[in-house]
Amino acid sequence: MPDFYDDLRLAHILADAADSVTMARFKALDLKVETKPDMTPVSEADKAAEELIRSQLQRARPRDAVLGEEFGTEGGGARRWIVDPIDGTKNYVRGVPVWATLIALSVRGEGGPEGDDGVVGLVSAPALGRRWWASKGGGAYTGRSLSSATRLKVSGVDRLADASLSYSSLSGWEERGRLDAFLDLGRACWRTRAYGDFWSYMMVAEGSVDLAAEPELSVWDMAAPSVVVREAGGRFTSLDGVPGPYGENAAASNGLLHEELLARLGRGPAAR
Repeated sequence: MPDFYDDLRLAHILADAADSVTMARFKALDLKVETKPDMTPVSEADKAAEELIRSQLQRARPRDAVLGEEFGTEGGGARRWIVDPIDGTKNYVRGVPVWATLIALSVRGEGGPEGDDGVVGLVSAPALGRRWWASKGGGAYTGRSLSSATRLKVSGVDRLADASLSYSSLSGWEERGRLDAFLDLGRACWRTRAYGDFWSYMMVAEGSVDLAAEPELSVWDMAAPSVVVREAGGRFTSLDGVPGPYGENAAASNGLLHEELLARLGRGPAAR
């Protein structure tokens, strides 16, 4: 199996640089915020962080492609970095500390449904003082650095009645005609909380939450979290059961409850 340690080290360096940019503008009274064509906000910090990550990747990995939320695709080849400079921009611009920079590396030929697979995933939430990361075959961890980390493991909960479910909002489920199914799932669980965005998936990886789902996402929202959840022993698929971050929505679990999660929310037969 290939060793992706050097790429993981680079992801940490990229995250350190992005954290310095995003934290410098967090809660700034003169923060500039625009509305994108899809009616979602983008701040000057989103753009600056992605530009910085791209420039460092150009120096460190000039042959690798980059896909970012703010500036699209650049380059080609077997290796592609997938970046969300600030996941949770609405929180960021309101001063809520639940936001993160997401950095992932996918490599063609590693077995994913798109012909590639996530081999490195890093989630850095500097306002929370937290960071999570994983590499293919190397396990998932949380901590301050590569040398000071705790290994992650999903929970062993195997009954919905004992399970904790996290989500982002109810409006997305309602817009897609799936609110009743989602509410029924929540009623079947022991506890539901809207921790939201990346944090839901990191809690699945930590074992503090057992299930998480969202009805509409982009690949940059899911690429890094999917690697962390998988390497912590869980499953990350679309609502149709397609493994990985390419299905435009997400279902994450400790693995033991995944088939039931898909059966309740999925459009089609669950894929193992």
